Formats: sequence, structure tokens, C-alpha cells
Amino acid sequence: MTKTKTILTALALTTALTAPVLVVPMLTAPPAIAGQAVVQDLSDLAAKVTPAVVNVAVTMKAGAADDDETQMADRSQQQQMEEFMQRFAERFGQQGQPGGKPQMKPRTAQKAQAVGTGFIIDANGWIVTNFHVAGKADSITVTLADGRKLPAKMVGGDEKTDLALIKVESDKPLPYVTFADASKVRVGQPVMAVGNPFGLGGTVTTGIVSARGRDIHSGPFDDYIQTDAAINRGNSGGPLFDMDGHVIGINTAIFSPSGGSVGLGFAIPSSLAEPVVAQLKTNGRVERGLLGVQIQPVTEELAQSMSLGSEKGALVAQVQPDSPALAAGIKSGDVIKSVDGKNIETIRDLTRMISAVKPGTSVKLDVWRDGKDMSVTAKVGDQKEEGAVVKAKADQPDAKKAEPMSYGVSLAPISPEARQELKLDNSIKGAVVAAVEPGSPADDQGLKAGDVLQQVGKDMVDNPKMAAEKLKEAKKTGKPVLMKIYREGMTRFVAISPRAA
Repeated sequence: MTKTKTILTALALTTALTAPVLVVPMLTAPPAIAGQAVVQDLSDLAAKVTPAVVNVAVTMKAGAADDDETQMADRSQQQQMEEFMQRFAERFGQQGQPGGKPQMKPRTAQKAQAVGTGFIIDANGWIVTNFHVAGKADSITVTLADGRKLPAKMVGGDEKTDLALIKVESDKPLPYVTFADASKVRVGQPVMAVGNPFGLGGTVTTGIVSARGRDIHSGPFDDYIQTDAAINRGNSGGPLFDMDGHVIGINTAIFSPSGGSVGLGFAIPSSLAEPVVAQLKTNGRVERGLLGVQIQPVTEELAQSMSLGSEKGALVAQVQPDSPALAAGIKSGDVIKSVDGKNIETIRDLTRMISAVKPGTSVKLDVWRDGKDMSVTAKVGDQKEEGAVVKAKADQPDAKKAEPMSYGVSLAPISPEARQELKLDNSIKGAVVAAVEPGSPADDQGLKAGDVLQQVGKDMVDNPKMAAEKLKEAKKTGKPVLMKIYREGMTRFVAISPRAA
């Protein structure tokens, strides 16, 4: 977990709490003053929904938890709480515990424990929770609101949306809750969260919807509901209810400087979760459409350099080999503006739209290419789980062989030595960036030594001399200069304003 003042953390609590909790008596509240606002009584709502909310306890191999920075942070906080409780017990004593020390569950190197929350969506025992709670579990135990403990099995999980579906068997129908349409949720409306914070058991908190559509950079499908209802570690996978008792979100993460609630909680909206859960129930996995492109946002400078007129759409930086996009004729440098008539405002829109398409289905894509609108039809592929990408560490080319250029970069040919040092295959052509002047326009756009300049404007370049000619021509237009850059197996576009240069 990064050591910053504000920390984004998932909410699973590693190593279940066993120490007693310090309860501080509160002063009796004064009688209500005439005309003072009366707090809404939500006891009927709580009684209605809490029977369907369950505690989820999992065990997993210690390595599985150690690989997750969130889990390590959770364990660290749990250890601090245990140490605090031990000091408290030593000072004041605990009844029934020899020596006044609380009983601590011994830690083992082989297994780690975590606690979270889930909610029943069917009388037959189907339970929704977070993937980071149950996705890597060796065993799962569910504690119902009536105290019964039942073993659960993993039905399916989806790491990209952080959702999991588990199942328990019961000799009688179980209480359950249903999803509501999160697209109708309004900022300011009251909500209720129910969960298992710090392993304490069923806990109800309330608040309002603070914001919608939050992107907290946790994955490609970020579209969180933000709430100020108190949410803490252990609330992971718990439901966020509207005032009718329907689930509008699944509590998943918080922003916090301390690890505790500061009123910035995030819930996966039901509109995203419900179709994922349906697929997990049917297939045990989520089928997603695949186009096969690497995309980047359209900045103001890029839009100007391409005469696009707006910053909307998704710029195709690279087309993957043997992909549906390649078969459809999509090219690097295209800007995808819509899918089946639905406009793309940001790159997240394209990701969601294509992912929602059933593999094998054809879609119409409106694209901007070389200053003109055109349409292509692509047959969407099947998105599988992605493996790890190992990036080669490139050495810098010899700057002595570089040709000084404008815009703050020096370019060099792709010599056999440079090709070997940068691990470039023979298909990669262009001019190698040998050096970048600090504070230059190229430096501002993130260029660095070892990058390969492959395109200037609409034209591909094979060597530094050709690149210099194209840059000189582009500078005369007075518009930002479009450049296509290759780096460590990936390509992207940048635009540098000639005024700054």
C-alpha cells in the first residue's frame, strides 16, 4: 500500500477479530428541543433487510494474502488493534482471562484469515460478495443473521469488477434481498449500509449518496457510487440499500488516511453488478467482448492535431495482431466515436460498451480517420483472462549518433546495436529518441530516451532525416504536431504544440 496520507483500500479485513472491543459509555442525550429536526426512524427498514446480510469468513494460503497489498495493510491494522487491546487488558484486566491478557488466536505461516460481508439474493442460498473477499479462498464459512454457520462454495468470480458469487445449502428457505436500478439513484438520496466492520458482526449505518460515476482507478469498469455512510474494513461485499430495502450497490472500497471511515466509501452500482452476477450464476465466469485495441484519451492537443473538433472518443494507439479490430480494418490513429450509434465520451465508455457485447456479435463502429468520418463493422471476440506482461528494460541508445531535432528531442537511427539493446524486432521502424531536453515540450509529454518515433502527423517515418522533414512541415501548420511513439511493446500518441517548441 502506498505510504500517502490518503489511502484507497479494499475493505476485507485479514485475520478475524478475536479480542474484545472497548466500549465507551456515552452521556445521555438531552431531550429534543421544540422545533428541532427529528432523526428519521429506520428501525423497520433495518429489521427488513438485515436478515439477508451475512458475515463471510475465509481462510487462504498465506502467500495469497501476502501478494495483495490491501491484505497486508489489513493485517497491519489488525495487529495494531490487537496490541492496543492487549495493553488495555494488561492495565485494567479482563474477566475470565488469566493474567488479565486477552486470548489471541495464534498466527500460522500456512493460513491467513479474512472477514467480509455478503448478502443473499435467492432463497436457495446464492450470496453476493467481493472477489477480494472470497476469490482466493481455500474455505468459506458464512454466518447467517440467526447465528447459523454454513460452509459455502465458490460458484464464480470476476476480478475486474471485484464481484464473487458463493452458495450455501440450507434445510429451509433463506431470507433474501433484490437489486434495484442504480441508474435511477440520485445524489443526495438517503442510503443504508449493512456489514461486518472489523469482524464485529451485523452493523447498520446510514448516509446519503455523495456522488455517482466515480473512477477511483481500481479497474477498467470503475463507476462507483460514493456515500458518506460509515463503511470500514470488513464491510467488503456488503449491500448498500435504498429506503425501499433494495440493493443499489456493493460496498467495496474507501478513501482514508487512517484505514477507518472518514465518509468516503465506494460501492459497485447494482446496474453493473446484476448482469455480472447473472453470468456467474449461469456460467461461473463472465463473458466479455473483445475488440483488440490499445486506446488512449483524446486530449485537447491531440484533437487539434487531428482536426477532430472535440475531445470525445477513444484514440486507437495500437491494434493487436489477429484481433477483431485488425480484421475489421481499424488502424492505429483512428478515433472511435461511437458503437452501434452510442456516442463515446471517454475511453471508459468504449471499454464498457465492447465488454457488454456478446462474443461473436457484430457491431458498427464510427471512426475518425485522416480528417474524415467513416464506419467499419467488427465481429467482437471473446475476452479471456489476461496473463502477466513482462516488460523488457531498455538501455539508452548512443546519443553520440543522434541527430539534434526541434521539440526538445535528439533522434538516432535504429542501428543493429540499438535494436538489440531495446529488444526491437525487425518489424519496428522509425527513429530512436536518443535524448530528451529537460523542460522541453517533448519532456512535458513524457517522451524519454529509448522511445521510437514512428509517425509524424499522418505519415510514418523510417529514420531521423524523414522525421525531421515531417516535423518541419508540420510546424508550418501552426497546429500541435501528432507523434506516434513506441515503447516496450506498446504504442501511444502525443501532440506537441509548435508554439511551445
